[in-house]
Amino acid sequence: MPVFLNSSDADFEAGFQHMLSAKREDSADVNDTVAAIIADVRARGDIALCELTARFDRLDLPPEGLRVTAAEMDAEIAKVSPEDRAALELAAERIRAYHERQMPQDHSWTDDTGATLGWRWSAVSAAGLYVPGGQAAYPSSVLMNAIPARVAGVERLVICVPMPGGVVNPLVLLAARLSGVDEIYRIGGAQAIAAMAYGTDTIAPVDKITGPGNAYVAAAKRQVFGRVGIDMIAGPSEVLVIADGDQNPDWLAWDLLAQAEHDADAQSILITTDPAMARATADAVERIIPTLDRAAIAGASWRDYGTVITVRDLDEAAALSDRIAPEHLELVVAEPEALAAKCRHAGAIFLGAHTPEAVGDYVSGPNHVLPTARSARFSSGLSVMDFVKRTTMARLTPGSLASIGPAAVRLAASEGLQAHGASVQARLGTLNERMPE
Repeated sequence: MPVFLNSSDADFEAGFQHMLSAKREDSADVNDTVAAIIADVRARGDIALCELTARFDRLDLPPEGLRVTAAEMDAEIAKVSPEDRAALELAAERIRAYHERQMPQDHSWTDDTGATLGWRWSAVSAAGLYVPGGQAAYPSSVLMNAIPARVAGVERLVICVPMPGGVVNPLVLLAARLSGVDEIYRIGGAQAIAAMAYGTDTIAPVDKITGPGNAYVAAAKRQVFGRVGIDMIAGPSEVLVIADGDQNPDWLAWDLLAQAEHDADAQSILITTDPAMARATADAVERIIPTLDRAAIAGASWRDYGTVITVRDLDEAAALSDRIAPEHLELVVAEPEALAAKCRHAGAIFLGAHTPEAVGDYVSGPNHVLPTARSARFSSGLSVMDFVKRTTMARLTPGSLASIGPAAVRLAASEGLQAHGASVQARLGTLNERMPE
């Protein structure tokens, strides 16, 4: 059974703090194992990748078999039904249109000293995208990672997706083609992250790695950060649904279970102002779980991490939401925009009863790669900005250097950096020589 909390109860704060601090992922320390895998891939390259793929994915491959060929892609993509293709194409179109609006603009100006200042944006040269392929393969994750990268102008896009037993999801390959992916490799886990970060004879290294994965993938991304950039360290998925008393409890139940079926470590939370709605929604969840194909996973998630909170009013709900800083926040209330204005910390907000989070996983347009484990307090979901970098620009005239240079000389002296000051002073001296008496 889920945890039931009421903000009016004397022990509410203790129960709420326990929920916030609960660890929802495997507590086993995987860092040493991951470090060994990374070292092995760095030392032995393709041979290590082949051995690790055979061990973990039951797939024996020669080095030349690591990459999915164009002919293989064609054969698998041909298996996709017209209906599935149309749905994926719609999703790709909407995701691309949304992310095109995120592209930042170059800017420059001349200040009152005559100095020209500004910045320019440029894409990373190569990005590696990790696509989970264990409990389920997600073509939507391909779109959400690859399309922003391509919109940003990344020249080379690489995907690593595990294919246990050699089984591939044709929709994953179609999503890669629709997104403009250049290379696809059938490897997963920490070894895939190591290959993209350091390179092998077959796989050239990339500049940034994005995409979710299990604890081993997350640990590998931590360990290669600095060699390459990463997007974030993703944890188990989570949703917070805030509802008033005039909603459909079955709809709310389905929204909660849409997260629970992802992973036994996923978390679904309902906050409502109506005790009757709290009970009706929880009852609906229990009724629906046995009907799900992934009933065991969803049931474990709801049993171990499901939480139902009753509050006095929506202001209190918003305050609790900010403490949770959820990955997904559904505002299923009469005036969702007004409530959203009071919620500062969330990866993505879904407004109103007809905007279930599940539509955001596929076709609404915003990215579904979002900060988890309360990291929405300080970070954002994946976007075009993850694949571009800003370079600042400055050009001084003799007049602008004469205007601001003396302050630089003074500050360099205060920091004991003689050459810094001399670099500026040498130019100021020349300017002074040229200036009339």
